[in-house]
Formats: sequence, structure tokens, C-alpha cells
Amino acid sequence: MYSGRQDDTLYIMTYTLNSGIKGTVPLSNKQIIEWLDCYRNEKRFVTEIGKEFFGLNAGLVADFKVQNHLSDYQQTIMPTQQQDNMERLSSAYKSTELLMKIDCKCGTAYVTESPYKRTKWYCTKCKEIVFLDAKKGMVETSRGDAYYMTNKYFVSRD
Repeated sequence: MYSGRQDDTLYIMTYTLNSGIKGTVPLSNKQIIEWLDCYRNEKRFVTEIGKEFFGLNAGLVADFKVQNHLSDYQQTIMPTQQQDNMERLSSAYKSTELLMKIDCKCGTAYVTESPYKRTKWYCTKCKEIVFLDAKKGMVETSRGDAYYMTNKYFVSRD
């Protein structure tokens, strides 16, 4: 029935429907190629698996994954702008991060990032609490302006 040994191998395809329901189905290489064609053209996919028939409406499939030597085809199905969106989202998060200069009584001084303004922080070396010196304001660092936090002297917490 099959011409080669490679055609006898079945690979598991995992898919998720638009409704969120997940399913799996074993497919041969030939069936995977047929499935990819149906998925690209949003046609119904009907195939015989053993003594059973399996049908899947490709238009209702949100995503799928097949691990075999044809897995490179999945790259052409994924949207190309997805990576650009991830980079823009990453840069947007980075732009909202604030810099803080930590100056601890143990002698450690460094600049770190925080997603929001804090009034206290912990020294990475000695784990002592350092407080925001609001009266000193922003200080210049090599990475840009940063909030100054210290425990070398009493800091008013008004």
C-alpha cells in the first residue's frame, strides 16, 4: 500500500480549534501535506486513518503543530508581522522602566531598573533596605537620569 518506509511513519498533529478545544491526530507525511494545503485554502480535510475516517474543518482551526521533517512549513503559515509586534511591545515596556541609583552603606553602588517608582529597595549585596531620597531628586548616571536611593543617612519619607 505504501511505497516507502518513511510513509509508514505517523506523526502526531496537535491542533486547537477557535473555540479552545484541543485535539490530536496521527498523520502520515502525505496526509500532512494534504492538511497544509487544506489549511492554507480553508477547505475541509477528510482522510482515512487506519479503518476510520477523520474530518476537520481547517477554517475552524486556530493553530496546529506537527513535529516531523516537514515542520518548516509551519513557519510560512505564521504571520510575519508577529515578530515586529513583539519588538515594539518589548521596547514599549522598556521605555516605561525607571532607573534607580542604589548607594548602600555596605559600599555597593549600582544602577538598576524598575517598572515603577519605588520608595524602598533592597541592596543586592547585603540585602539591607535602601530608601528613596526625594529631596535629592534625580541624579545623573552613565545610563541616564535615575532616582537616588540610599541608607547612608536618614531619608525623610514625606
